[in-house]
Amino acid sequence: MTQPEKLIPLPDTVSFELAASIALQGLTADFLAHDLGRDQPGATVFVHGLTGGVGQILAQMLTADGINVIGVTGNEAKRQLALQQGAKQVFLRSTDWVAQAQNGAPITTVYDGVGSTLAASLNIVQSRGKVVFFGMAAGDPAPVDPMAMLSSSKSLLTGDLWDYLSDHSARLKRSWRLFSYFQAGKINLTPAQKFDLSAGRAAYERLLSEHTGKIILTIGNKSSDVVRTAD
Repeated sequence: MTQPEKLIPLPDTVSFELAASIALQGLTADFLAHDLGRDQPGATVFVHGLTGGVGQILAQMLTADGINVIGVTGNEAKRQLALQQGAKQVFLRSTDWVAQAQNGAPITTVYDGVGSTLAASLNIVQSRGKVVFFGMAAGDPAPVDPMAMLSSSKSLLTGDLWDYLSDHSARLKRSWRLFSYFQAGKINLTPAQKFDLSAGRAAYERLLSEHTGKIILTIGNKSSDVVRTAD
């Protein structure tokens, strides 16, 4: 049985497709930016995976908040997409992006959902800066030496979305704040591709490709029947 307190009402301007595309990763981006990062306008932050599910929303959310976003991504097409979405500078992972990041403006916060890059994230963040660690998309990070962090006054922050969506009031506040960015046109995503549930295999194959947007499974091609999204 559905628990009403777990439901999130949608504004008239937010479609079922958009809600399905942004709910989990958008709310993740929201708590990363507003609870852990808490960056001030004018600051420069570094985002790993700028064109990923969380990365696209997080980078544009930070940009809308007046923060300078730089970061790294996997290929030139993704680099161009990140620049179009407002990133100030985007490095390719195949280059010496650590050195390039260190030679630019001081980085106050690094958002790292990759995992295996945690040591590099701690290297590029400025003294008294912070790394927000939220995932292990490319594997577990190496052990962190707290004494090395202490000597440069760097901080490591982490958290879990479900710890922040603790009650109905929190879910409403956070979801409507997320929706507001889209309603104001401050966040634009790669258009989602829709597949009927019967074409699940084709959707999965597309999921494994270099596709950068969402994949939505529907029943009968009705927008109200969105059942799942995936990067």
